[in-house]
Amino acid sequence: MTSEPSHTHAHHGGQLAIDPKLGRRLNITAVVLAIATIIGLVVLWPAPSEPAEFGSLGIADDYFDATITRVENFTCPGEESSDGATEEGDSAFGGPGVCQNVVFELTDGPDAGEERSVELFDVGPYPQIAVGDKVVVPYLEDALPAFQYSQSFEREREWPMIVLAGIFALLVVIQGRLRGLAALAGLAASFGVILLFVLPALVQGRAPVPVAMVAASLVAFLALYLAHGVNPLTTVALLGTLASLLVVGGLSWWFTRLTVLSGIDEDAQFIRAFGGDLDFRGLLLAGMIIGALGALDDMTVTQSSVVAELRAANPDMSFSELFRAASRVGRDHISSTVNTLALAYAGAALPLLLVFVGSQVPLSRVLASEVVATEIVRTLVGSIGLVASVPLTTALAARIVSGRGRGTERAPEERPTTPDGSAPSAAVPVSGDAGDPDPESDGGQGGPPEDTGDPDWSGYLEQHEP
Repeated sequence: MTSEPSHTHAHHGGQLAIDPKLGRRLNITAVVLAIATIIGLVVLWPAPSEPAEFGSLGIADDYFDATITRVENFTCPGEESSDGATEEGDSAFGGPGVCQNVVFELTDGPDAGEERSVELFDVGPYPQIAVGDKVVVPYLEDALPAFQYSQSFEREREWPMIVLAGIFALLVVIQGRLRGLAALAGLAASFGVILLFVLPALVQGRAPVPVAMVAASLVAFLALYLAHGVNPLTTVALLGTLASLLVVGGLSWWFTRLTVLSGIDEDAQFIRAFGGDLDFRGLLLAGMIIGALGALDDMTVTQSSVVAELRAANPDMSFSELFRAASRVGRDHISSTVNTLALAYAGAALPLLLVFVGSQVPLSRVLASEVVATEIVRTLVGSIGLVASVPLTTALAARIVSGRGRGTERAPEERPTTPDGSAPSAAVPVSGDAGDPDPESDGGQGGPPEDTGDPDWSGYLEQHEP
């Protein structure tokens, strides 16, 4: 009984045999998921609406550029003794109080060219303000003239951030060339989905978890296919990502209820002032799902590429050999990525952790507090999703490039050996060595040259160079 011939797929200059039957099944699955994503997008798409009125809450209606023209220190309230002498008081930050009257000249807006002032209290811990600094001043149109610019201001950060983004984009394009451009397009598409779909839908009260799942699926389709092209291995990475997202979503839903997380913090309290009756636990779940997506697609793309490179390097590797070798790479990747996630969350929470340490709260109570418990649950469910993505993606990728999976494993006596008589690792294929009775056993696929102790990969790299 003959098996159906495999199709070939170009991968980094080499040719990979792709199981056509499984390839068709993957394509059908991806198309079905794409249709489901589009339907969800249509159903959950936010209706046109008027923007929320923030003025009554003291949130600026607009922002205008200004330049600092004068900075005057004055005695902070409560720092004068009963006889009128000035005393050095303590600020809310634990140090001497520093209060300033800052005068600025508006460079745009309805009062361009005029000077306004704002009083700042306890500014000691903040960067020093100097004459000539560029700032952005919030403006309240409906407030009394004396209070239209009475709030604080933000430093002008636009140009440094543009320069930094430009350096990032330039390096990505130099290193990745066309793939780098495609990756930037995928990044822009991801932010577009969040800004145009996720945030407006949440503001209008759409269910957060369905919104997050649809958005994550759409981002995965756009980012993966734009950055890596439409091919079977990208589809494998896509399906591995979406399957792992289901694991993350399920665990997030379950454990936020077991740990009784409400999702309400200081930011959520502020949102409640203008957002109405939002589902804050749902917002927490949505954040966990979308936050896990970036690490998941990195893991699944890596595993697909590892399997493809192993197969291209040694076409004789069977399904089981490919799976074991790529899983070893995945384990190393998991250990570093999980550590990255944990450190990222810990770094963001350092000020909060410092407060707990300073107040000498027992560690058990610190971990049980909602703010810390939320980050712990977020980290752990995301890490579990990463761990689950490795076997899912690796098995599917190994299956699609190794035919039907029954393998072409050699008998033990036919396997190549290293000079000390031991079998080489599947991750470093050796073909055509002096002990192999059939030097053509690599199938003419351009494997590494004859083993002479240290494998010489130069010929293989030249043949497979893009």
